[in-house]
Amino acid sequence: MKFIHAADIHLDSPLAGLAAYKDAPADLLRTVTRDAFTKLVDEAIEEAVDFMVIAGDLYDGSWKDYNTGHFFCREMGRLNKADIPVYLLFGNHDADSEMTKKLALPPNVHQFESRKANTFRIENLKVALHGRSYKEAATVENLAASYPAPVAGWTNIGVLHTALGGYAAHANYAPCSLAELTAKGYDYWALGHVHEHAILQKAPWVVFPGNLQGRHIRETGERGAMLVTADESGIHSVERLLVDVLRWHVVDVDADASEAGSLQEVVRLAGRAFEQLIVETPDKIYLSVRVCIKGKTAAHGELFGLESQLREEILGQAASLGLDRLWVEKVRIETEPITDTAHIVARSDAIADLQGFLDAAPEDAALLESLLEDLRPLVDKAPFELIQSVPELDAIRSGNLTGIIKSVTPGLLAYLAKPN
Repeated sequence: MKFIHAADIHLDSPLAGLAAYKDAPADLLRTVTRDAFTKLVDEAIEEAVDFMVIAGDLYDGSWKDYNTGHFFCREMGRLNKADIPVYLLFGNHDADSEMTKKLALPPNVHQFESRKANTFRIENLKVALHGRSYKEAATVENLAASYPAPVAGWTNIGVLHTALGGYAAHANYAPCSLAELTAKGYDYWALGHVHEHAILQKAPWVVFPGNLQGRHIRETGERGAMLVTADESGIHSVERLLVDVLRWHVVDVDADASEAGSLQEVVRLAGRAFEQLIVETPDKIYLSVRVCIKGKTAAHGELFGLESQLREEILGQAASLGLDRLWVEKVRIETEPITDTAHIVARSDAIADLQGFLDAAPEDAALLESLLEDLRPLVDKAPFELIQSVPELDAIRSGNLTGIIKSVTPGLLAYLAKPN
């Protein structure tokens, strides 16, 4: 017997922050969640799995475009023709979805109830699937506590959308503990809600497959579902089934090296890092990369305030290397100057005076208020999505300039102090 365990598909989820980039591969990014799901269905048919489990968050909240639901129905129709049933549990995002409430699904799709836990039995395989869907998005009840006892002599699978009492990045919905799940006596817990892949336990198996497709830079690396093989004696193997079509990566470029003394040398180092990443990534996977320039470097002053120019230079480097499946999402300059503040103070010139002024600025309430009066009107005109994607703009909007001044000071001083 083989089955697929997937979760957190978030069909047609809009990818955050892309409006700020005119050169983003928009056509690809708009369809990545669908493309990943189509690959999952392809794999299910090719592997001739006996059934599929979706452990919540098929949809993406209040998204109301019925084309999303129609797409899902078409993919389920493909599985129906292949005699593959699907056991679908609704999570917190599905609870807010119009499609969840109104869209009729093909006959091979079996939905777990939200009023109470229920069990689906697959007689010929002697498999029992237990689960309970969310009725409301903010479900803080321990749903697992109401799941029924296992069916004796059968393979029992618990399907649950939960944060499992942890994972600070995710709302603590349907809280429960690993000990509680173990005590149920099931063979496999098919979990959803946490977007990172994790096998928490093997006796019984307690598994988060992670989401099917990374949607932003906080969801880096491989993404997919689980392929589970079992027989009457138990679970034999649990393997990752990678179906993502776009992969997010953070590439750290070490500018400490002696050859990174200028902007152009930093660009070349980024190009080398890209070449290595392409070698390590399977063909047909598109890469969205954030480049972080780090380390103490003589180029620190030259790089000050040039994130946009540096990004264009690095994009050009990628193009010259023929890397047409790599997009640079953002460049972050996190370098430090080689010259320390004590050295600048010892200069006894205008730059040293500026150092003293900037050191005192975070404690100067009148100065901070004056800066806010100048900067807030500019931020108020910026698109909300842009403000969310640029931490400095969000800090200005909330009135917090201290962190900006402290972060800008070393780069500004290094820029002014660099040789002509």
